[in-house]
Amino acid sequence: MESGGLRRAYDGLFAEVDAGGFGTAPEGQLSAEQIVAHLVANDELMIQATEALLAGSPFAYYELEEDIHRPQLDALAAEQGGLRGLTAMLHDTSDRLCGLVDQLGLAAETPVETHLREGFDLIVDESLPWSRTLDLHTRVHLPKHQAQLHMLRT
Repeated sequence: MESGGLRRAYDGLFAEVDAGGFGTAPEGQLSAEQIVAHLVANDELMIQATEALLAGSPFAYYELEEDIHRPQLDALAAEQGGLRGLTAMLHDTSDRLCGLVDQLGLAAETPVETHLREGFDLIVDESLPWSRTLDLHTRVHLPKHQAQLHMLRT
């Protein structure tokens, strides 16, 4: 497995963040800082699962639900000094994740118990090959948040 598509998805997201000019999020929506903090937290979880597979684990677990992390997202944003610090952190976590993905090889097909809920758009509650979860992250999750960031600018 290679990370080319994943890296391109992150590049699109970073272009949106770098464009800046974000307004206030509508009621119930994530702010730009919360979106980037959410992606950092998600990367950390994906890194843990990927490292487990690379260590030879025959099974791993990945769970992310957007709403339960809001207080932690705000704390992470404050800890990192806002959007600029969060973006630097996301560059680091995304690079680490992509580097690990490049090492996966056949381990990418290892089943990972995946629990992912982001609104009504993305709901997964099953065991999937890790490559499929990474594909969902690349093709659905990152573009969804890129679009949210774009909407906060317009």
